[in-house]
Amino acid sequence: MDPATLGGLALAFGMVLLAIIVEGASPMSVVLPAPIILVIGGTLGAGLASATLRDAIRAFSTLPRWLMFKQPNLDKTVETVVSLADRARREGLLSLEDAARSVDDEFLRGGLQAAIDGTDPDDLREMLEDQVSSKRAADRATAKYFNTMGGYAPTIGIIGTVVSLVHVLENLSKPDELGHMIAAAFVATLWGLLSANLVWLPFGARVTRASDLECAHMEMAIEGLLAIQAGANPRLVGQRLRSLMPPDTAAKAAKEAA
Repeated sequence: MDPATLGGLALAFGMVLLAIIVEGASPMSVVLPAPIILVIGGTLGAGLASATLRDAIRAFSTLPRWLMFKQPNLDKTVETVVSLADRARREGLLSLEDAARSVDDEFLRGGLQAAIDGTDPDDLREMLEDQVSSKRAADRATAKYFNTMGGYAPTIGIIGTVVSLVHVLENLSKPDELGHMIAAAFVATLWGLLSANLVWLPFGARVTRASDLECAHMEMAIEGLLAIQAGANPRLVGQRLRSLMPPDTAAKAAKEAA
C-alpha cells in the first residue's frame, strides 16, 4: 500500500487540530452537528445531482481500492516479460501456454493468452489499447466526481454560514449570546473548506495519479506482449521496456540487471 494519501490526510487534519489548540480554543468548538450535517449531506446531494447514480456508486465503491493503492511493480513486469520473451524465442509462442496461467498480472495474462491464440498483432494492440482507454475514461469519471464535490463543498459551507447568520440576526436582543452564535455560524464555512481541500480534492487527485500509473504500466505491458509475439531478442525487449519507465526507476532496474 502507498501510504501517501492516508498519511497526508492525517498530517493535514493534525495540523488543523494543532492550530486550534495553539489558538487556545477547544477542538470541540468546531465539531458542531448542524454545520457538519449540512456540509457533508449537501455536498453528497449536489455531487449526486451533477452525475449519474452509477457514477456515484462506482466512485464510492472503488474509493477503498484507490486509498489502498499499491504502485505497480515495473521491475517485476520487465523481468516477467523478458523471461517469457526468452522462452518464446527458444521454444516458440505456443510453449507459453502453461506459463501464461502463472502470470499474476491479469492484464498481461489476458494479452499473452490472446497472443498465444494467434491474434493478429495489429488487432491485439488495438484490443489492449481499447482496454486501457476504457479504464482511463472510467477512472477520469471517478476523479471528476470527487473534484466536483470539492467545488461544491465551500459554497455549501457559505450557505450554512448565511443560514446561521440569519438566525443570529433574529436574536439581536440577546447580546450575551451573539459572540457564540456568530462563531458557530462560521463553522459551516470552515467545514466546507476543510472537506473540499482535505478530502474531496485530494481523493480526486489520488484517483487521477493512481490511474495514470496503472495505465502507464498497462501500456508498457502492451509493448512487451507485442515484442514477445514478434519473437524479439529478450535483451532488447528489456532495454525497450526500461526506456518506458521513469528515469530513476529505469536506472535502478538497469543497474540491478547488469
